[in-house]
Amino acid sequence: DAYSFGAGALTQVGAATAALGARAIVFANSGSWLEPTVSVVLDSLRRAGVDIAGDRAWATARPNAPREDVYRIESAILRFDPDCIVVIGGGSGIDAVKAATVLAALGDIEDDIEAFFGVGRVTDALERAGRALKPIVAVQTAAGSAAHLTKYANVTDPLVGQKKLIVDEAIIPPFAIFDYSLTCSASAELTVDGALDSIAHSLEVFYGAPEEKVELVREIALLTVELVLGSALRAMTGPADVAARAGLGLAADLGGYAIMVGGTNGGHLTSFSLVDATSHGRACGIMNPYYTVFFAPAIEDRVRAVGEVYAKAGYVDAELDALRGRELGEAVAGGMIAFAKALGMPTTLAELPGFTDAHIDRALAAA
Repeated sequence: DAYSFGAGALTQVGAATAALGARAIVFANSGSWLEPTVSVVLDSLRRAGVDIAGDRAWATARPNAPREDVYRIESAILRFDPDCIVVIGGGSGIDAVKAATVLAALGDIEDDIEAFFGVGRVTDALERAGRALKPIVAVQTAAGSAAHLTKYANVTDPLVGQKKLIVDEAIIPPFAIFDYSLTCSASAELTVDGALDSIAHSLEVFYGAPEEKVELVREIALLTVELVLGSALRAMTGPADVAARAGLGLAADLGGYAIMVGGTNGGHLTSFSLVDATSHGRACGIMNPYYTVFFAPAIEDRVRAVGEVYAKAGYVDAELDALRGRELGEAVAGGMIAFAKALGMPTTLAELPGFTDAHIDRALAAA
């Protein structure tokens, strides 16, 4: 009941927002390919009788949610003091608004977002202060991050090139909307970055899931990978292929489901140190084949299950049942790399313009 998705879902924004409050502030990067979407949302809000702060949308965040954008959004929330917040955008925009909402509620106690990075720190601070966050209606426009569904908010410090993470149940948007057809306007690069991010979410959670959760995550993860393998190339070559876009949208949502069940690991951790070298999805896509090789001796059955999905899609031709340990990991990683190459993606860090040994040092320090 808290999530409206699929064709036509965008028209639900007004009713969802009205249920949370009479006055809303809207954040979206207008003047871009999202302009028609922003107009539909504003019209839906007006029809529902919601008063829109400034009668327009205010800018969200640039890619990777830089800290200064978070503070700017916090300032707008404090200036207008709305009942609720509507954010229209991809993962960076939604993450920045989540983080800004935290600062708007607790900034008089702790004015540095750094204090909230980690697990459960927002909830602890809210409970101590006897406060609550302003509710968010998250309107997702990109298939990848699943920020509209999750307890995560990524924020980047551009000065040091490092991304950090808030993990807290308190920042899950009370209502989310994702009309998958909106992604038909996304560029090929954005499409592929999101597809690789979706795989990374489910794959990493599956690799690290504890035994009591592994069967649930297995179902989520293998279906995520299957959807991406069957949809990504079609969406790139035929941007208006609504079925392919729905496949990627569902995969992104499943990836979000996965990271609410468990946590990501190596690929995501390393990606946070590569924010000035490449996009998040691409960084995860590069790293996860290598982590697959590294982890394979400890989780043979999981790696083999993933490999079978890649084999079914034509990217692995080895007899996986006959392989063990690192050899198994290399065969499955080879299929992952073959898929990335089919998408035109880099498959080694050396292929990234601007990558240096300093990025390795930064990644090790973050780890």
